[in-house]
Amino acid sequence: MGKNQLLQGNEVCALAAINSGVKFSAGYPITPSSEIIEVLSAKLPDAGGKFIQMEDELASMGAIVGASVMGVKSITVTSGPGFDLMQENLAFAAMAEIPCVVVDVQRSGPSTGGATNPSQGDLMQVKYGRSADTSVIALYPNSVKEIYQMTIEAFNMSETYMTPVVLLMDEIIGHLRESICMDDYSDIKLVTRKLPVCDSKDYHPYATDETGIVKLMPFGNKEGFHYVINGMHHTEDGMPNISPVNTRKTISRINDKIDRYERDIWRWEEKNVKDAEILIVACGAASRSAAEAADIARKKGKGVGVFRPISIWPFPIEPFRIAAKGVKKIIVPEMNRGQLVHIIKENTPETIEVVSIQHYDGTAIMPEHILKALEEN
Repeated sequence: MGKNQLLQGNEVCALAAINSGVKFSAGYPITPSSEIIEVLSAKLPDAGGKFIQMEDELASMGAIVGASVMGVKSITVTSGPGFDLMQENLAFAAMAEIPCVVVDVQRSGPSTGGATNPSQGDLMQVKYGRSADTSVIALYPNSVKEIYQMTIEAFNMSETYMTPVVLLMDEIIGHLRESICMDDYSDIKLVTRKLPVCDSKDYHPYATDETGIVKLMPFGNKEGFHYVINGMHHTEDGMPNISPVNTRKTISRINDKIDRYERDIWRWEEKNVKDAEILIVACGAASRSAAEAADIARKKGKGVGVFRPISIWPFPIEPFRIAAKGVKKIIVPEMNRGQLVHIIKENTPETIEVVSIQHYDGTAIMPEHILKALEEN
């Protein structure tokens, strides 16, 4: 039986990555995520891996893409301004279908902003920050234990769907300390990417079977598989082809492989939604305050439930619609100027009022902020 340890969220993220089979990490220190790369740099060599501090975040993203092309599970870590710089190579990874994990511990922005202050300002950037259309997987835990689970899930999804996955946190969750016994999660199955079973002469790297997911042989293989990876629209052989037919085919496939399996990707938690008249929808640190506010309100006789999306993208739309059925009002508290609220409004009938609580002064959103909105309604 394992022992409980009092660990920080960022520390646990690094340990979970190593336990997921990560063998390479590249990064550049940035508050409030630096503890993750500190742990990775110290412990990865003992696990047979390597860590490199790069000159910036664009290079960090490029390095983990390169390592993944070689067949190695890879991770980089950043926050707001660094996540900005990663977008070009994140788009390349999505287009070339290279699995990897990017951790974004959100802080108050824009730009340098408040480096030590919490925020949830990157929710929409995760989905729309890159050029053109790329569906994305983004997971957002709200506790130390869930950070451990979702870090492993992020790697499993990345390897399953051959795509980069973003693990979102915020300064509060990243620096939160809670008790965890990591042995409790030793039964989580680890996924590694599927490899081609054909002969090298018959290999087409971007050809797919009925799953719609590619099987890329690692570069440097001894079996004689040679092919091209690039960021252009490409044929099944990986060669550039920007014809209208192939352009549509390429863009459709890299999006469809995620959209098609969204029900398998969806993660969410709900509490007291069956009898709720008011539904609070929140994620990350805001969801912890939402849960406490809902408990206080229910003790006062208000029918308040909480819906917490864990997979921010793809958003669990159908579970949300079921949870919201029959409520009179939806309250969306978040530490930004209103981002999550947009997808809530898009999927809520006009007969239900949606109230946005926009908290962006660089402090934590507290239960009393949400209770005030509940008391006003």
